Amino acid sequence: MTSGGTRPEAAPEPSSAATQLGDDWVPGPDGVPFRRGARVLLLDDAARILLVRGHDMDQPDRSWWFTVGGGVDAGEAARDAAVRELFEETGLRLAAVDLVGPVAVRSATFAFLRRTVRQDEEFFLARVDGSAALTTDGWTEVERAFVDEVRWWDLDALEEVREEVFPVELVPLVRGLLGGWDGVVRQLVDER
Repeated sequence: MTSGGTRPEAAPEPSSAATQLGDDWVPGPDGVPFRRGARVLLLDDAARILLVRGHDMDQPDRSWWFTVGGGVDAGEAARDAAVRELFEETGLRLAAVDLVGPVAVRSATFAFLRRTVRQDEEFFLARVDGSAALTTDGWTEVERAFVDEVRWWDLDALEEVREEVFPVELVPLVRGLLGGWDGVVRQLVDER
């Protein structure tokens, strides 16, 4: 994957495994599938943020940008999950100590794989050299079915995109962290 953005080769029709939630999703008290998530606000030396663009399998014309990250495995710390997910989704390897935070948290309810799900997320901040090569080698079957692109975004350009961006407060959140983290964990809104 290049640092400017890339689209994986045309994906085959998703198999039934690609349309099923993983074992990390468990029914919450309200019956809605739930999991803990860890996400990375990854900035390069030009203050660009790395984002992923995905689409809804039921509405392929609807796409959105979101931060790198995913589910926290049973017994795994959120910081370790963030590092693991970053490597799986981009090929970039960081140590857990390279992450700052969590700088923000949110509980998000959204449509995923044809159902409503809820994810409690912790966001960590990290910085890397933007010239590092990105790869999709660690993508799961589910990611290959709904992820369209990975790209470094200038914050001014990101404010102008037509697709949805999650979390909705991403640009002001990142701008507030460019000079460093003040130790305050921000509570983000649920974009439902």
